[in-house]
Amino acid sequence: MPKNIPIAAKIEAILYLKGKPLSLGEIAEYAKCDRFTAEEGIIELMENYARRDTALEVIETENGYSLQLRSDFHDLVQALIPVEFGVGALRTLAAIALHNPILQSELINLRGSGAYQHVQELVESGFVRKRRDNDSRSFALQITPKFHQYFQIEQLPQILTIPEKEQQLELELEGLEVEEETIKN
Repeated sequence: MPKNIPIAAKIEAILYLKGKPLSLGEIAEYAKCDRFTAEEGIIELMENYARRDTALEVIETENGYSLQLRSDFHDLVQALIPVEFGVGALRTLAAIALHNPILQSELINLRGSGAYQHVQELVESGFVRKRRDNDSRSFALQITPKFHQYFQIEQLPQILTIPEKEQQLELELEGLEVEEETIKN
């Protein structure tokens, strides 16, 4: 990589490629610079985006800095990239998200054999990643950054028990499904 790339541009590329919030330390590590230089680059990048009339923005969240679509454009995202999962697939997605990562065999025990089709649908849509688990004959399933971006969930709550988490996430996903149905009509 050429050495004359401005730090703000390098940080922009890092945030774009990672697709999730990064701490200042992570940014400095990826950019191969000290934290002070990374902080200066972030400030410059945030100011650049604030001055431009663009669909993207750099924001600071509790989990770090993130390059994301401005909230003004979320309706456009819903219109252009609607996710049309059935209730079963949404519940399977909720189970994967809550147990992230989870072995496919464990998921089938939780959700039944219909989850095989749901997993295939979720993998094809880019919400779930499926990899062969080294310790068993099953596949390891985990949610992808697309899940976090689409559902605007940075981090799932850790304080609830598993049944409470499942119930809460199912309600949230069902609410999104109703919201999508309203938008379509």
